[in-house]
Amino acid sequence: MTGSLVVRQDVVLTPDPRRVILKLFVPGEDAALVRTRARALIARVARLDEEETGRLLRDTFDRFGARHRDLDGTFHHHYDLVRHRAARAWDLSPAARLLVGAYFSHEYAVESAALCNPSMVAHPDQSGLGDGQVRVAISLRQIGEGHRSSIGFATAVLGPGRQLAVADRSGPLVVGQRARVRHRRDLLVAGLAEEECDNEVTATVLDALPDRYDEGTFERVLGELPPDLLSRSTGPDTLEHVRRTNAASYATTFPADTDLHQRVLWPAVPAESNGMEDARFVRFTDGSGPVYRATYTAYDGRRIATRALASADLRRFEATPMRGPGARNKGVALFPRTVGGRHLALCRADGETLGLTRLDGENRWQAPMPLHAPRDSWELIQVGNCGSPIETEAGWLVLTHGVGPMRRYAIGALLLDLHRPERVVARLPGALLSPDEADRDGYVPNVVYSCGGLVHGGELWVPYGASDARIGFATVPVAALIGAMVRSPHRPAAQAAE
Repeated sequence: MTGSLVVRQDVVLTPDPRRVILKLFVPGEDAALVRTRARALIARVARLDEEETGRLLRDTFDRFGARHRDLDGTFHHHYDLVRHRAARAWDLSPAARLLVGAYFSHEYAVESAALCNPSMVAHPDQSGLGDGQVRVAISLRQIGEGHRSSIGFATAVLGPGRQLAVADRSGPLVVGQRARVRHRRDLLVAGLAEEECDNEVTATVLDALPDRYDEGTFERVLGELPPDLLSRSTGPDTLEHVRRTNAASYATTFPADTDLHQRVLWPAVPAESNGMEDARFVRFTDGSGPVYRATYTAYDGRRIATRALASADLRRFEATPMRGPGARNKGVALFPRTVGGRHLALCRADGETLGLTRLDGENRWQAPMPLHAPRDSWELIQVGNCGSPIETEAGWLVLTHGVGPMRRYAIGALLLDLHRPERVVARLPGALLSPDEADRDGYVPNVVYSCGGLVHGGELWVPYGASDARIGFATVPVAALIGAMVRSPHRPAAQAAE
């Protein structure tokens, strides 16, 4: 039995409802028929006398001050967002303005519903460790009220041997703040091409933009468009489309004195307004040094889109769309380095087949080559990856997921050729990790699922979501796993997938 290779750890991460962030709350905007009640609420706060205002403020800070970083600053910010609704904003005292901010704020428990689908990479800080230890950063899919997902983190130390210690996750959470970003012209080109938006307005804008540009340069180029182009019937709509495509890329940053587990990547653009799901982090080692990269699924309530993150230190992140047929659907996972000069990724563009896609010179992920299609009983509904490929001497080790009867998710494994990853070298005959009795019950029953593991001390460490309710950890000796695989005949991948 291949499942006997796996050792489940006793450590489990469970959702913590105390992990909360502060969000803007505007009464009336959460109703089916939007009608803001902001003006009336501010007027009622303004009628409170000075003593009552002070008492309410003190009580609010006593109740919530320890749960949040810079509560005062957040209240000021939320007041600034709604002060235009105040009839005589200049008449409000500083205390009244703070209290208005408090009334327009609410807590959101980021993982009150579920915690699942982790990935694991080496942490940027490897100081203070003993022999045989490595510190890892674990990305988490956090699900809160309304099934809204965000990306959180945990820190752990692996080793020596199979020892695992997860660091305490207490302390106030911080949502990343928007930061200046240098936009990439090639991403704008790819985005407009994908939407088939090609006319004289877009051509003029693209011709005027440099390879990297800031917001000021972008607005200057738009402002200098010839009136003859803007007056055309398609001009205003094209201009809005260019702005929207450009705004899909953004940067977010966290204060230097925050710990990794306090950082929350929260939806920041319309495409991800209903969730950032299933981040697959990998430590990319080509070029001028290691860079953390990730793919994730953005959800706006109706459509999904694949997006990418890049960070040098897991403190500042740049988020960008991924374009092309290989980036459609869920489950894109980047290789940790180029292979033969090619940027490669695993994908599941057709919804049911594990494929291999490459990035072309126009920043579009090409139509995938199939690697492995539903074949065995435990994976007949669909197959995909469980994170980025892991480089070993024997080849690229790929954790897969398969869906079987009763929508039961299990984890399997493939081995790809190290130099020609389009060739499947070997596969595990059966599932490596399946839901047991402790795993099967939860927010989404009968699921074990991972977004990526790593090798340390000869062991493959696999963090996994158990029924979208909690996170477990498993280990398997790499040599034993590869030894249990069945060699595949060397035939074209398209035939091997049939």
